[in-house]
Formats: sequence, C-alpha cells, structure tokens
Amino acid sequence: MRLHRNLKMLAMFIFFAGLPMLTSAAEEAGSTLASGVIDDQQYNRAIHIMAMLLIGFGFLMVFVRKYGRSALTATFLLVSTSLPLYMLINKSGMGDADSEIRRLILAEFGAASLLIAAGAVLGRLKMQQYVLLGLLFVPFYMLNEWIVLNGGLGLIKAGGVVDTGGSIVIHAFGAIFGLGVAITMTTKQEFEKTIETDSTSDRYSMLGSMMLWIFWPSFCAALVTPAQMPHTVVNVILALCGSTLTTYLVSVSIRKKISIADIANAALAGGVAIGSTCADASHTMAVIIGIMAGGLSTFGFAVIQSKQQKLMKLIDTCGVTNLHGLPGLMGGLAALPIIKGLHMESQLMGILITIVIAFATGMITGKVLPLLGRKVEAYDDADEFLDAES
Repeated sequence: MRLHRNLKMLAMFIFFAGLPMLTSAAEEAGSTLASGVIDDQQYNRAIHIMAMLLIGFGFLMVFVRKYGRSALTATFLLVSTSLPLYMLINKSGMGDADSEIRRLILAEFGAASLLIAAGAVLGRLKMQQYVLLGLLFVPFYMLNEWIVLNGGLGLIKAGGVVDTGGSIVIHAFGAIFGLGVAITMTTKQEFEKTIETDSTSDRYSMLGSMMLWIFWPSFCAALVTPAQMPHTVVNVILALCGSTLTTYLVSVSIRKKISIADIANAALAGGVAIGSTCADASHTMAVIIGIMAGGLSTFGFAVIQSKQQKLMKLIDTCGVTNLHGLPGLMGGLAALPIIKGLHMESQLMGILITIVIAFATGMITGKVLPLLGRKVEAYDDADEFLDAES
C-alpha cells in the first residue's frame, strides 16, 4: 500500500516537474508555426509585388510607340540590378530585416522606387545607363530609408515617421530623384522632340496599369501585421476606386474628352497617396484620400506638366511628378490629421529630408550617367535592337 502511494507521488512529481518543459516546447512550436505562417503570407505578397514590378511597371511604360522593346528590357535590367544590390547592402548591416522574405520585400520596394525614377528619363538612356542608374540609385535610396525610417544619423527618432506603404520613401523619393536626373540630362533636342503614342501602345500601357491596380493592396500590406492586413487591403482598394472615378471626371472636365494617359496613370494615384496611412485611416478617409489624389494627379497631367517642362527645362517622360511625386507628398502630409499621437515634427522632417536627398542625389546621378555617352535617337528602339523599325 505504502509502495503504491510512493509510486503515485513519484509519478505526480515527474509530471509537474516536466510540465514547464512541455509548456516551453509547446510555446516554441507555436512561435515557430506563427513565424512560418507570416513568412508564407509575406512570400505570397512578395510574388504579387514582383508581378507589379515586371508586368505592371513594364507594360505601363510601353506607351511610347517606338520604345516598347526598350522599356520592357530596361524594366528587366533595373529590377535584376536593384534586388541583389539592396539585399547585399541590407545584409551587411544597413537595415533591419529580420527574415529573408522581409529583406526581399524591402528590396522590391527599392526596385519600385527605382522604376519610378527611371520613368522620368525613360527613352533617353542607353541600356547600360539603366544598369548604372540602378547601381547609383539603390545606395542613395537606402541612405534615405535609413535616415527617415530607422533613425540614422539621429536626425529623426526611429519610428517617428509613419509611412507604411511608402508614400514618402518609395514614391516621392523615386519621383524627385528622377526629376533631379532629368533636370541635369535633358538636351535641347530631347526637349523639342514629340513623344509619340498610338492605340496599341496605349492599350498595353492600360494592361500594365490594371496589373498595378490589382496587386497594389499586396504592396501596401506586404509588411503589416496579420491583424492589420484586412483593413489595409480594403483601404487601398477604396482609395484606388476613389482616384479612378475622380480621374475620369476631372479628365473629361478639363480636356472635354477622355485622355487614356490620364486613366492609365492618375487612376493609380489613390494607391500612392494612401500608402502612409493605409493601416490606420478609416475607410471613409481612404476614399477621400483617393479622390483628392486622383484629382491632383489628373490636374498635374493636364495642366501642371506642360508648365513644369517650360519652367524647369526638363522632360518627365512618364509624368512621375504627377503620379508619384505630388500624391506621395500628399499621402505623407495626410498622416498629420489622421494618425493619433503622431510626432508631427518628425513626419514633416522626414518629408523634407526625402525631398533634399532625392533631388540632390538625382542631380549627381544625372551628371554621372552621360559619362557612358548619350542615346543617338531618343524614344526609339532602332539604335539598340535588332530588326527594330526607326
């Protein structure tokens, strides 16, 4: 009897002694499972973003009638240059990526900003110059990202700038950098040459625009928490709907007929502008931001662009000022009234630093690129591609 009682007590002791180990093992397994699920979700969004980069941006930029082969090839080269370069620099210590998939997504964000910058000078670079553009752009982009988002140099407190979907550090930076390059590279001959389009190139451009529209929610929600993801996705879709409808209305009001260039570009402005606040804005505010961004972007394409070209003596081929620059800055400023507890000084400082670094480094890049020569015929495949008609 006593032996039975002793054995029972021994079994209870072993059970309770081992319980913390079992609990710890269960917690570790649960943490590993949760981490795996997050990585899997981020992988799916990373592939969506890759479709945006290659198909979305690529076909959006084929609107130039005789430059379609070059635009698609340049897109391939720019993405293939920027992704490994960003990941290499990030892994060396300049960044905060805690997983390989997160590092890939951050690299894709950098590639998106690079494609935006390249859009400003599309058609006026040789193929090797696009590669050089990528090699120069990525370190400058990462410098700004480090300062504005990660507290580099102590100018802004880490986390003080709210820019979840990159309105400031991706879109505005890329556009302003591109303008810096354009202002130092645009020749008189390029300034006077007409950029030709036709119905076929416009249709392919619309294909690219629609591809971007479809996957934009994955872009903005790529790194948000699982709990934030549904709200973020819905906000982005609502903002895009608002900008698309407004683009049509403003385009017809100003031009009296629909401009396919407005529809292909300004319809996306809602996705640009909602970026900073996509995880925090209410659905109503998301629609309002989209409407404002669509109107601002369309007005930019219809009115501001021609005045900008004359004033700044530059050609912004894809109109990145109007699609990414102005809506991106607007999105960064929209965080001021929307985000509760936001440090306004940090947000404004982040925007200002982005503008300064982007424009200054863009101008430097614009001085370096011509060292590889200049394209013989702007906006034409013929001087670099076999069987291309001039």
